[in-house]
Amino acid sequence: MTDVQREKCHMIIHSASISAGAVGAGLAQLPGTDAAVIIPIQITMVLALGKIFNKHVTDSIARGVVLSTAATFGGRLLSQFLVGWIPFVGNAVNATTAAGITEAMGWSVADKFDRGEIS
Repeated sequence: MTDVQREKCHMIIHSASISAGAVGAGLAQLPGTDAAVIIPIQITMVLALGKIFNKHVTDSIARGVVLSTAATFGGRLLSQFLVGWIPFVGNAVNATTAAGITEAMGWSVADKFDRGEIS
């Protein structure tokens, strides 16, 4: 990955992570509802990352990448179930996990694009 690609990835991934964290914080007391907003944020992130690596990524490919990658981060549902309903604590935990998982997902996907594992 070139320095220019890394910087572009950084901007896209951090923007998506901040957005996912804001959604996670705002919808913490409504279990499961944030996924309806966070998943499209992550799909948009994957589509944007694909462009950086000159990959033609369709919406269905991006959705598949997000859902398969999200499956490896199943702890988010557990944390939301355990503390998501607690005001303030749940908001903080949900925001942190949503942002952290989106960040990790973004860098994982960027690395896979760079290595040619996603075409």
